[in-house]
Amino acid sequence: MNYNIYQVDAFTDHVFGGNPAAVVPLTGWLPDEVLQNIAMENNLSETAFFVGEGDNYHIRWFTPDVEVNLCGHATLASSHVLFRHLGYSGDEIRFKSRSGNLTVRAMDEKYILNFPSDKPFSQPKSDLFVRCFDREPDTVLKGSADYLFVFEDEEFVRSAMPNADVIRRLDAEGVIITARGSNDIDFVSRFFAPQLGIPEDPVTGSAHTVLVPYWAERMQKEEFLAHQVSKRGGVLYCKYLGDRCEIGGSARTFLEGTIKLKI
Repeated sequence: MNYNIYQVDAFTDHVFGGNPAAVVPLTGWLPDEVLQNIAMENNLSETAFFVGEGDNYHIRWFTPDVEVNLCGHATLASSHVLFRHLGYSGDEIRFKSRSGNLTVRAMDEKYILNFPSDKPFSQPKSDLFVRCFDREPDTVLKGSADYLFVFEDEEFVRSAMPNADVIRRLDAEGVIITARGSNDIDFVSRFFAPQLGIPEDPVTGSAHTVLVPYWAERMQKEEFLAHQVSKRGGVLYCKYLGDRCEIGGSARTFLEGTIKLKI
């Protein structure tokens, strides 16, 4: 059997920027083992698969190692494929997922994700926190899956070197580090998830479901321009809606291809 595959750079307006995701549209679900092997073969931080279900789509996301509950950039990439390559003509795409109902709408040159907010809560100190980046965070919080380390030094976030062996020992899927931004950027961040086979994710939509509630409370505002300052980097347009948040960005197609499988 042959299956179409697309590789899309998400949260960027040019190829070789943002976060690359593979997208594989399906007419029916393949065995989980096959989905995981495709993601492993792609060797990107995430591969998204979706199947049409009436007027909606069921979407799933796999890292090279595991299936995850939520992925922003691969959802944005999937929406780009539907709108730009598969002729989706509606104003809004509705996805069913492990994290509930998600929507994406196209607006100008951007795609606006509507995801559940994941408000983080303060955590007690741990010796492990200091060893993750050889510097104690000024504040530590945790969302449903990830730790949030807040630093008061933007430059430290940009230059931080993670200790992957220590990060793997945390009771979390990953660690977000963040600081207030400069110039027109409200906040900067990076995301590390060696537990999931992702040493550093270039741009992480799901991390912003944690970041947006935190910065909304701290800065007393609802709209943000955010920059994930990985090597590839990405720009996100965010809005806090209480129990939901919007995360927007652009996308560009890098390649189209065919997967050839014998199942």
